[in-house]
Amino acid sequence: MIEALQKMLQTDFMLRALLAVVLIAPLFTGLGTLVVNNGMSFFSDALGHSALTGVGIGMLLGVSVQTSDWVMIVFAVLFALLMNRIRYMHLASTDAVIGVFSACGVALGLILLSKAGSFARYQSLLIGDILSVTGRQLVMVAVTLAVVLALWLWLFNRIFAVSIHASLARSRGLPVRALDHVLVAVLAVVVMLAIRWVGLLLINAMLILPAAAARNFARSIRSYFLLTLCFSLFSGVLGLVMSYWQAVAAGPMIVLIAGVLFFASIPLSRKA
Repeated sequence: MIEALQKMLQTDFMLRALLAVVLIAPLFTGLGTLVVNNGMSFFSDALGHSALTGVGIGMLLGVSVQTSDWVMIVFAVLFALLMNRIRYMHLASTDAVIGVFSACGVALGLILLSKAGSFARYQSLLIGDILSVTGRQLVMVAVTLAVVLALWLWLFNRIFAVSIHASLARSRGLPVRALDHVLVAVLAVVVMLAIRWVGLLLINAMLILPAAAARNFARSIRSYFLLTLCFSLFSGVLGLVMSYWQAVAAGPMIVLIAGVLFFASIPLSRKA
């Protein structure tokens, strides 16, 4: 394994993948803690499914699948805000609203993509390929990380307060609905940026598993955040090394290690 690590560090595409993991981990940490705390796991899953529709719209606009990131991001943000709006209207239960949007996002995406006659070139969206990350994509993620960190320093405590007790936060004068819209919009951007590397089948697992494991140990907001970051980095880096060593897909290996961390945390949980 040590020899595999040495070879990996001498390979340009593996170094880019490693840098991508280091950049994505903090993004997933901040969002993952809030997603788990808010009970929004299926919300992020629905966003992942909407990527198919984003790519399909990009195809209709004449944008290639390799450069359709901006179309996916714009569509995902609108999709997330609309889903959140209808969720607040209480026309149906939250899980029903998310289920409807998830199903419609997949169905519309498949219809649009079927016009091309073949789904083969869109297969990477399902399982992802972190080894294909480019320098331009790394710059996009780095810029997004800087913006999200600045936003989080400003709003994290208020958004976290809403996730703990929305009614109490509202009674303290916090704009609960506006803060919730900010959260889902940022979540949409990050999910779309990472989905090409992780895949829509796995993006939700990678987002919530480190946070779910950390929640079993955390005794404060700070420890919750730091443990989630440590688990994200650990599973990401080790998964990348293991995938190179065993010549298997990187995304599933990262998720599998994060899953092992979660199950290992259960008997050691302070709540056990």
